[in-house]
Amino acid sequence: MKKLFLLLFIILLIAGESAYLILGPGTGFSSERYDLYIHTGMNYQNLDSMLRKDEVITHPAVFNWLAKRASYPSGMKAGKYEIRKGMSLLNILKMLRNGRQVPVNLVITKLRTREDLAALIGRKFECDSAAFMRFLNNTDTLQSLGLDTNTAMTLVFPNTYTYYWNTTPSRIFKKMVAAAQEYWTPTRLQQAESRHLNRVTAYILASIVEEETTRKEDKPLIASVYLNRIATDMRLAADPTVKFALRRFDLKRVYEKYLLVESPYNTYRNTGLPPGPICTPSTETLDAVLNAPETRYFYFVAKPDFSGYSNFAETFTEHMKYARQYQKALDEQMRIGQQSKEKP
Repeated sequence: MKKLFLLLFIILLIAGESAYLILGPGTGFSSERYDLYIHTGMNYQNLDSMLRKDEVITHPAVFNWLAKRASYPSGMKAGKYEIRKGMSLLNILKMLRNGRQVPVNLVITKLRTREDLAALIGRKFECDSAAFMRFLNNTDTLQSLGLDTNTAMTLVFPNTYTYYWNTTPSRIFKKMVAAAQEYWTPTRLQQAESRHLNRVTAYILASIVEEETTRKEDKPLIASVYLNRIATDMRLAADPTVKFALRRFDLKRVYEKYLLVESPYNTYRNTGLPPGPICTPSTETLDAVLNAPETRYFYFVAKPDFSGYSNFAETFTEHMKYARQYQKALDEQMRIGQQSKEKP
């Protein structure tokens, strides 16, 4: 009888220990979480090696035993999984087997080029930047949307987009297209048409305004300047388009030598809007373009108080007066700055 009780005790002890290994805390890392990336095509041997190498779980052999009985090795699902500190082996396995990925937020603020967008996506998702660039260069895809490689970015609105890590380039872009279509309501399309614009040209103009100022009050007025120039076949002569043509976005001043660059984006040499946007404008700036007032302004220049606001002018003579004021203030600021550097 004593032997029987001893045997039962041992069985219960083993069962309890096994249950604890399966149901108790099973993580081996010290941080609050571990982000596990399972790539498309990865096999279970690769996963097992990764879990062991990074010491993700405390008992890999037990986990393998559970995984085989759950037929997980033959049903692995690619994705990004968040393993929280203290999770049990059973819960980790359930999460992986059911494909319960953690969402990935793609936050788009201001981007300037397609390459910028591709690089951002390459850092956030399984597909790399080259794969996304191939998608953006696919003429069949773009033509189906009424776009080309220059205008593809007009569907990219600053926003937060939520996906899964292994989302394909086409599905990533599809959600952006949906957001753009949501913005372009019949009312906004009518506003664009009343200004002789469409959703593409309005976006391109807004991208220039976005680069010209951060002041909300000035955006509609700057838009009116460019609309007036377009209406009279006057060149836009927008400094930000020269920076884009040169791919020198850090330029503080655009000197005359830069105005000679040969590029369809150089609006000092070419009449009308550039062939594509020079950044991703905010919806605030797009709305400013669509609601631009009717003015007689053809010129603007930064105010000499460096407030970020602009002085607007109807004539070139008046504009040059404001321009000289700003130039004088800028020269003085640079002189003071140089003197401070020279002080011991």
